Amino acid sequence: MIDKLLIFTRSLVTLSLVSGGIALQASTLPQGAHGTIALLPIESSEVASVVFQERPQLIVGNVAIVRIPLFMTSGETDVKVSYQDGRSENVAIKVLDREYPEERITVTDQEHVTPSTANLERIREESARMRAAYNLFTEQPLDLLPIIQPIEGRTSGVFGSRRFFNDQPRNPHSGIDWAAPTGTPIKNPTPGTVVVVGDFFFNGKTVMIDHGGGFISMMCHLSEILVTEGQRIDRSKVIGKVGTTGRSTGPHLHWSVSLSGERTDPAVFMATLNALYDEAE
Repeated sequence: MIDKLLIFTRSLVTLSLVSGGIALQASTLPQGAHGTIALLPIESSEVASVVFQERPQLIVGNVAIVRIPLFMTSGETDVKVSYQDGRSENVAIKVLDREYPEERITVTDQEHVTPSTANLERIREESARMRAAYNLFTEQPLDLLPIIQPIEGRTSGVFGSRRFFNDQPRNPHSGIDWAAPTGTPIKNPTPGTVVVVGDFFFNGKTVMIDHGGGFISMMCHLSEILVTEGQRIDRSKVIGKVGTTGRSTGPHLHWSVSLSGERTDPAVFMATLNALYDEAE
């Protein structure tokens, strides 16, 4: 698999996936839109780490998956590649612009728009717990691919959309939403360890999974959770069921993908990495 990935990433082809997604061409700089990823070919046996913005990056076979923060300024920037023999070098990548839509949502529970002082304290505590999970960086995964979609359903929310709740501006959408009936089983997208289980003010019943290499999944608004913290779970393991808990206007699954502490577009991430897997097969 690794040898085939190296051949693929060095070939003179361009990989373009999903609107505003990824472009990889051996004769040009690795590039990706803000809020997505750039693919950087490496000699994995010789590379000790790939660091961007002082954070180590996910490595899959002979490819470093460089996450590009949402709304990062376009243009060239450097990634630091360090080698087993102590050498290091800066490698340029290119950040592209991308347009994100606007989304207006009506919420009947005003407390989920303008929380009380008591709920604000709860939100701060829950946010700290989630940030700690997002900042985890464990060993690089050896069985990451393929990444499966957790449920089948209509896409009801996209990553990066500028959101207004009852006409009040809030943070951009941090993941992708799929509408599905309450009780629909939710599958683990790729092997990992459950690091957070909770019932949060905004996110409702939530599961966070560490897949390794700084890749963290968060599944929100569940009606039922079927895993426990510390549990190691395989690909396709049912982790819970679709619901409408927390700040939600109907039954759906929210899936956030975090890479080295930054949320990235799950649709681009999944399609791009699975294309690497398909080409290597």
